[in-house]
Amino acid sequence: MFVLSQGARIFVAARLALLAATCAANDFRPVQEPLPTAPPEGAIVLFGDGGEGAPKFVSMSGGPIDWKVEDGVLVAGASPGHANHILSAIPFRDADIHAEFATSPRAEGNSGLYIHGHYEMQIFNSFGVDPPTDQDAGSLYRFGKPLAAAGRKPGEWQVYDIRFTAPRRDANGKVATPGTITAWLNGKLVQDGITFTEPRSPYIPYRHGVTDYLRGVEKRLRETGEGPLFLQDHGSPCRFRNIWIVPRDTP
Repeated sequence: MFVLSQGARIFVAARLALLAATCAANDFRPVQEPLPTAPPEGAIVLFGDGGEGAPKFVSMSGGPIDWKVEDGVLVAGASPGHANHILSAIPFRDADIHAEFATSPRAEGNSGLYIHGHYEMQIFNSFGVDPPTDQDAGSLYRFGKPLAAAGRKPGEWQVYDIRFTAPRRDANGKVATPGTITAWLNGKLVQDGITFTEPRSPYIPYRHGVTDYLRGVEKRLRETGEGPLFLQDHGSPCRFRNIWIVPRDTP
């Protein structure tokens, strides 16, 4: 009887997991209009439309956030060092992620959704930029430029829907199987099953303004594959509402 070696079994399992994630991503067709959109059954609401309930986010030190809630909207609290990010108090592995945001017309609108603190779906004032780069709205920062120019005018509400399949890590915390992201921005497909391994951005939260709490978060991420959603502070008063995740772990 033919028996696969352990290395071959790991390789086959990794390829099957990647294939399953790709097939799931191909079925991802979120409804993005009209805004705000209601969370689906099973969603974990991190910040509701209209500011209902306390935000399920913590500061970089694990304590209460100092971002303001104004008229039911969460406003980024800018800091001189661009390191006043906030992160969800609830970790996840694979998930569908929904976030509505509006960039400021008074600044470049720089912010982002840092998934697990490693992979940033960029928020930026990119209206009229065509073709967009890997640092414009809709990009997976430093991994891939958007497939379409989708950014709206500053001040207008925009929406991301992201299907995130986390990379699988070995016993040493190293990526053994790449992760994937499929993302829609304002009704346009901007990432289609793009793969990624270790983070490429030099600005990830685990490298700037690091705290003991964040060290623990990253340790857990490498051990379990579960991590939070960060909302990025990059000096612009970006506004957020209606943020939720739907866990959807695959093998």
